[in-house]
Amino acid sequence: MLTRSKTFILALALGLAAGLPATAQDDAGASDDAAPGDQVQPEGDVPGGALPELDLGEQIDTEPATGQPYIREEFTDWALRCIQAPEGQPDPCELYQLLRDADGNEVAEFSVVPLPEGGEAVAGATVVAPLETLLTEQLVITVDGGEARRYPFRFCNRAGCVAQIGLTDAQVTQLKRGSAAQVRLVPAAAPDEEVVLDVSLSGFTAGYNATGE
Repeated sequence: MLTRSKTFILALALGLAAGLPATAQDDAGASDDAAPGDQVQPEGDVPGGALPELDLGEQIDTEPATGQPYIREEFTDWALRCIQAPEGQPDPCELYQLLRDADGNEVAEFSVVPLPEGGEAVAGATVVAPLETLLTEQLVITVDGGEARRYPFRFCNRAGCVAQIGLTDAQVTQLKRGSAAQVRLVPAAAPDEEVVLDVSLSGFTAGYNATGE
């Protein structure tokens, strides 16, 4: 059973929506001599103690605006990130992963997208590193501790310093079959140190295949 105080709180929380005054409990003439444990029923527009009709709200359109990025689907540690295209055009998408350091800080971005057939590179990868990166040391990528490959930074903008990488069919296959890759870069403030970022390959195959759908 509800005690008198709990019934008053219920009337205050739900009764106001039905137009009940905040002092509905006092106006009901409840006796101060009520025995402990007695249920006190507030009077008003809630017959039989039924709850008032509640508003379920309305759905808000969350469709991204043209030119805005959105996540279409997730594949374990990868996300299919797309750009909302004008009506009637397909949304361009890329496979994306945010890279963090050992302390969980967001450091870099790694994205992959298939390329048209006919070239030696079947996919393109983009790595965006912090502005404080020592560009002359370039970027080094390894897969499962195998052969390391070095790539130059192409340019820097407000988002960071960008390396644009071509991936051969053999390299894409290596990423699909691998378990983890590593990205190594050197901070400009500490040129004798390296920052090593892990790139999970869990979900890469399914995500890569989805970019062409």
